[in-house]
Amino acid sequence: MADEFIKGLATFSGAAMLWMILAGWYRTSSFEGPQFTEAAPTDPSTFDAMGIMLMDGMFWFMILGTLAFWVVIPAYKELTAAVEERNAN
Repeated sequence: MADEFIKGLATFSGAAMLWMILAGWYRTSSFEGPQFTEAAPTDPSTFDAMGIMLMDGMFWFMILGTLAFWVVIPAYKELTAAVEERNAN
């Protein structure tokens, strides 16, 4: 289970770092105001649109990837072990 924990932590850390970098570029207008919470630009260029899509993808990868490694995979392993134990008896 330790390997799933570290994989989930690495997924969370890497995706969160990339999300914060992109959110700092696209969702922060000044250092005096709120950060990471403003709306994305309304008329982005092609590369800006790709950056915004990557930022949104990293947010969901951060959430779903971490849940996969910390909840789904361990639950699946426990379920298969319980089924195998039940079938062995």
